[in-house]
Amino acid sequence: MEKTIPEKTVTSTGETKTVYRILFIIAACHLLNDSLQAVVPAMFPIIEESMGLTFTQLGLITFTINMVASVMQPVVGTLTDKHPVPYALPIGLGSSMLGMFGLALTPGFWPLVISVVFIGLGSAIFHPEGSRVVYLAAGNKRGLAQSIFQVGGNSGQALAPVITALILVPLGQKGALWFTLIAGLAVVFLIYIARWYKEQMEVIKEKRKNTTTTSPNKSVSRSIKGAIFILVFLVFARSWYTKAISNFYAFYAIETYQVTIAKSQIYLFIFLAAGAIGTFIGGPLADRFGRRNVILFSLVAASPLTILLPYVGPVIATILLAVIGIVLMSSFSVTVVYAQELVPSKIGTMSGLIIGLAFGMGAIGAVALGSLIDLVGITTTMILASLLPLLGFLTFLLPTDEKVREWYQA
Repeated sequence: MEKTIPEKTVTSTGETKTVYRILFIIAACHLLNDSLQAVVPAMFPIIEESMGLTFTQLGLITFTINMVASVMQPVVGTLTDKHPVPYALPIGLGSSMLGMFGLALTPGFWPLVISVVFIGLGSAIFHPEGSRVVYLAAGNKRGLAQSIFQVGGNSGQALAPVITALILVPLGQKGALWFTLIAGLAVVFLIYIARWYKEQMEVIKEKRKNTTTTSPNKSVSRSIKGAIFILVFLVFARSWYTKAISNFYAFYAIETYQVTIAKSQIYLFIFLAAGAIGTFIGGPLADRFGRRNVILFSLVAASPLTILLPYVGPVIATILLAVIGIVLMSSFSVTVVYAQELVPSKIGTMSGLIIGLAFGMGAIGAVALGSLIDLVGITTTMILASLLPLLGFLTFLLPTDEKVREWYQA
């Protein structure tokens, strides 16, 4: 069997180690980037009331931003695998800044859609390139490094309820203008990251002159494709369920528990903040117990809790949302690392595929769930969505971590 030699995590001096300084800065940028995206669903209760939008239209807005991000991420990852562009990172956040201006000032539905296209494009550039920076800075702690990166993003998403309650409710749609400052701050940080990134790619380029890279044989290649195909279903299950909660649970809480818009955001904050915690602990657990085992536990252990959630009262719901968030999102960073280790010669492509797939599946889910709510109501939709984590049993079909290592050691 032929051996694939992946890129090494190096410093400018050629050493292999974990560069925590870069990891924490890129994680902070991930937080800022995803907080910009979080503004879009956070504005839903505001624009639904002011513009009279239907749930289907709200789903279409989510579909637009997520589809742009999902379709473009693997494209960006593939192109930058061949021709790295370090300064694409600050350029991407510049696109998001333009989108935020439009989001705050747009007068109607279709200009709103165009604005979120710019935000989605910025995200599509940031995520695969950000994941490559993480890979370069990870050293031998890939699970931990990816968790640090992803917890930044999940923390940014968790800010959505806070954004709604503290900024958008009192200021309305124009309150989104404040987030152009966040985009500008991210651009400054990413210019610094881009300089470091450029130095690392120059070191790798020199090393590749004396390194021969080959590919796995056809039998292993088929197994890799099968594993990626299964990952698609796992990401689908997790993404649709998380979109059901993050986009529509506020409406469910308002209707079922008779709470205000501001108070309904507490449920979302608990779920998303717990998800950030789960994302952080998932990587180190995977480093110790295996990627496949953590992915399996994440979905299968969460499924009985998600099924129970629609039938409990408001107090128990807050507890369940916290536990579901931790357990379900513990596999988020792990699926990215697992995919990178399946194809270690294409870090950008695999990062773009898996993270982009999460956006894309979430986009389709937002439209489907929004339309389903219009047809059968919010309660029935939440009950049906609660069954999605059961697809986690497909994880048993994935190759073990030991098998993946054998493919590249034999």
